[in-house]
Amino acid sequence: MSTPFRLDGKVALVTGGASGIGEATCRVLAQAGAKVLVMDRNRPGAEKLASELPGGEALVCDITGEEQVKESLAGVERLDILVNNAGIGMVGGIEQTSLQDFRRLMAVNVEGAFLVTKYALPKLLANRGRIVFIGSVAGLVGVKQRFAYCATKGAVVMMARQLAIDYPRQLRVNCICPGTVDTPFVEAYLEKYHKHEKEKVRKQLDERQPVGRLGRPEEIAYMALYLVSDEADFVTGSTPTIDGGWTAA
Repeated sequence: MSTPFRLDGKVALVTGGASGIGEATCRVLAQAGAKVLVMDRNRPGAEKLASELPGGEALVCDITGEEQVKESLAGVERLDILVNNAGIGMVGGIEQTSLQDFRRLMAVNVEGAFLVTKYALPKLLANRGRIVFIGSVAGLVGVKQRFAYCATKGAVVMMARQLAIDYPRQLRVNCICPGTVDTPFVEAYLEKYHKHEKEKVRKQLDERQPVGRLGRPEEIAYMALYLVSDEADFVTGSTPTIDGGWTAA
């Protein structure tokens, strides 16, 4: 029997690839045989990671800039896989959310994913490509004090579903919806909002998932690997959760 979940000969692009879920995804896809393009605005981080991956390449790009995205993708000859992972968060309900805050999250989480997908699309269509969006349980259920974040992740979920309907035979498009994952994203949240009670709040985050712990980046990455592999050929338009049971109730 052949080894499952291999990506030999495939080219994959991961946005926000220099850290967290993005970094784990880059490593897992590379281990499966793909050539990985690490797209991130963090040049040192992207270049360091790319240098550690066989055939890896860094694409330094701020995905909120249309011209930057166009230029970066113009230099990509072939593309089979796109993982729209880049994203930012914010704590606050609607009363604490300024228009500037709302637009900032929309620019990265929604417009950035739109721009990368739009300009990657011709290359993906040429190879019956696979797209994975990294959404969130916050795009499926309401989360306290996450007004803007929930709004943007809800949009991400629906972008994935809509693309799957428009291109049912030319692409496969899915959106992974993680719970809280132990990444620099979470560490930055703790440092900013709970600097003097990190362990207490970390325990609360653990307990938010019924299994009693945060997710690990590689767990999300392996789900992405499955979704972009040939073994998932019948899976499109799906929004699988990986959330320790958070949305089961």
